[in-house]
Amino acid sequence: MTPAALPDRARVVVIGGGIIGCSVAYHLAKAGWTDVVLLERDRLTSGTTWHAAGLIVTYGSTSETSTEMRKYTRDLYARLEAETEVATGFKPVGFIELATSRDRLEEFRRVSAFNRHCGVDVHELSPREVADRFPLARTDDVLAGFYVPGDGRANPVDVTMSLARGARMHGATLLENVAVQRVLHRRGRVTGVRTALGDIEAEYVVNCAGMWARQLGERDGVSIPLQSAEHYYLITEAIAGLSSDWPVIEDPASYGYFREEVGGLMIGLFEPVCAPWRVEGVPEDFSFGDLAPDWERMAPYLETAMRRVPIALDTGVKKFFCGPESFTPDLRPIVGEAPELRNYFVAAGLNSIGIITGGGLGRVLAHWIMHGRPDVDVTGMNIDRLQRYQCNPEYRRTRTVESLGMVYQCHYPTRTMQTARDAKRSALHDRLAAAGAYFRDVSGWEGADWYAPPGGTTAVTEYSWGRQHWFPYWQAEHEAARNDVILMDMSFMAKFLVQGRDAGRMLDRISANAVDGDCGVITYTQWLDEGGTVEADLTVTKLDDERFWVVASDTAHRHVETWMRRHFGDAHAFVTDVTSGFAQINVQGPRSRALLQSLTHADLSNEAFAFRTAREIDLGFARVLCVRITYLGELGYELYVPTEQAVHVYERLLAAGGAFGLRHAGLKALASLRMEKGYRDWGHDIDNTDSVLEVGLGFAVDLKKPGGFIGRDAVLAKKAAGPLPRRLVQVRLLEPEPLLYHAEIVHRDGVEVGYVRAASYGFSLGGAVGLAMVDGRGAPIDQAWIDAGRWEVDVAGTKVPAVASLRPMFDPGNLRIKG
Repeated sequence: MTPAALPDRARVVVIGGGIIGCSVAYHLAKAGWTDVVLLERDRLTSGTTWHAAGLIVTYGSTSETSTEMRKYTRDLYARLEAETEVATGFKPVGFIELATSRDRLEEFRRVSAFNRHCGVDVHELSPREVADRFPLARTDDVLAGFYVPGDGRANPVDVTMSLARGARMHGATLLENVAVQRVLHRRGRVTGVRTALGDIEAEYVVNCAGMWARQLGERDGVSIPLQSAEHYYLITEAIAGLSSDWPVIEDPASYGYFREEVGGLMIGLFEPVCAPWRVEGVPEDFSFGDLAPDWERMAPYLETAMRRVPIALDTGVKKFFCGPESFTPDLRPIVGEAPELRNYFVAAGLNSIGIITGGGLGRVLAHWIMHGRPDVDVTGMNIDRLQRYQCNPEYRRTRTVESLGMVYQCHYPTRTMQTARDAKRSALHDRLAAAGAYFRDVSGWEGADWYAPPGGTTAVTEYSWGRQHWFPYWQAEHEAARNDVILMDMSFMAKFLVQGRDAGRMLDRISANAVDGDCGVITYTQWLDEGGTVEADLTVTKLDDERFWVVASDTAHRHVETWMRRHFGDAHAFVTDVTSGFAQINVQGPRSRALLQSLTHADLSNEAFAFRTAREIDLGFARVLCVRITYLGELGYELYVPTEQAVHVYERLLAAGGAFGLRHAGLKALASLRMEKGYRDWGHDIDNTDSVLEVGLGFAVDLKKPGGFIGRDAVLAKKAAGPLPRRLVQVRLLEPEPLLYHAEIVHRDGVEVGYVRAASYGFSLGGAVGLAMVDGRGAPIDQAWIDAGRWEVDVAGTKVPAVASLRPMFDPGNLRIKG
């Protein structure tokens, strides 16, 4: 095309003409934003879309957002031809997931219950019923199949062309052979894009460049840590009797999925150890390309997969295809507005589910752009969960080896990534390792999960859905916190120093609670959006009139920092990330005061150092910010120690601790202790779709403070609407053996009313305990309504009796905290 044909401006420029870019353009245009230009460097689908396998599967996720995107996508592909007159090739032949081990059977039963709750029509099949639907498959080792009759397959190129046609019909402009060289910006905000044919002024830019997204982002300082890897499928010669009407079969234990393809069998592979491709960068001119397959490396995986359909072993190979697909560090998509630039949106890193979720993701992102906030929970896929160092070549090379294979691993709730570890260590790491710590990946930090006692082992040789060898270690740590005193390294928490003459005013504006009161006080608060839903859950400590200490969870680190910087604007308020400068050592438990008092000259009595007090104290040679607060439900303190003095303080605590029964405790204990108290955790049991009132945090909202706060009008409207029909409740199993993790369905009087968002084991309560969002189906939810019902929780297909409560089941009066 010529420069004259390039528009001068557009409201939105979408970069990339694959399934995601075309879906975003389609949904924006259909919703009324017609001033949209999509730019594709070559031709539509030329990156990875053209060689995708085209599976359309709603089954398999325990994320409500992902499941709903999958359902929307399947329904969109089914109806799109009627709108655009371009076929998508969607064929609902069905889908079957095979369980060939007891652990996978438990996983898939848990997933099935959740998917049914979300409206997916899942049926559990016997091995015989699997064989009836796919007679060529070997089923002698199959325990069960999980069948969704409405799922199936589509043609990725046809789907993309249908979306592109729909986008054009609704007014969008799609241009091929126009490569974007960089995104233009000024004062932290997008202003347009630059191409070889000229510039286009734009209010919004959406990076849907697929495996090139990271490289494009780098040019303008935007971190998008994805990496391409080799991805394989084989197509056999024609097989007699193989029908195109047979369902797609997925057998993760054999590393493969299987479906008919032009009379032969397609065998797609997700091998446990993969090969990253072009870590240095994907060539700009790579289009409709494939890679030379590594037969030697892939032969063992291929042979294992073929044994599921034995006739494949004796059938000729028509094509062994290898093509690059991009994967992310945590196997979740990278979506949302980049922290580095306002109005720079990203939708990339789909981890082989681009076709499966493409329609739904396009809708979600279009809504986000148009309305300024998403209408679904995005905490698990928001780009701001990721960090800049994850773009480093060595990190990408190391982590991606594991990422692809995680698709087909059994998704044990205690599994942690094993590659690209030791990226971040606290100052206490070596001491904790010597104390028997088992570490897991905590947003790149090495976080102590639990501690093996003398004679115990930190080796985890196998995972399980049940109790593992460290269960009693965990219990001992939990009980030490309840009865004596524990030490917990929480240095991975995000810590910010906010300074300036406007710091208090600006923090008070974005906080629902009043945080600009007396000096030396910590305040628990939420940050809300204009809709009154929760954007952050954290603490703000007022050190003095112009210095504040903000602490948030590791996963919210960049989200919180970005929220402050964007809302402070030109005010005299300055944010400094001091996470690396201070260790955080939590000393918690009934004997915590006595332990600390033995080490400091400061008066820690209840009268002198009340709950919520924050004050600098002496501890050995160190000056320590000591905050009396708890996330465990006990008398306790958080110590913020300059990193260079962290070991010194730790050694003093350990030396004195023996007299008080001091024990190390890890993140497993943190989870069980906080869950007994019903303490919330943003991104796990509360998210950006929740009203602050629905999640029971109205006590942390000050509706009367001068000047109000962001979201106040929405909170007032919610309050005025009357009793809440949707609320977060605490649930506890009445049987001690079953375990809760996440996504278990909650029943009241035999009717599904919600699901467990996060859970742990309540050693003090005698059973598994969790937080569940419950829908009263129009009925106002109060404790009387809860008490009037019969409660059960579905644990892997078995309904277990339970109780529910709006108040914490452990120490509801907070007597242990304030004493």
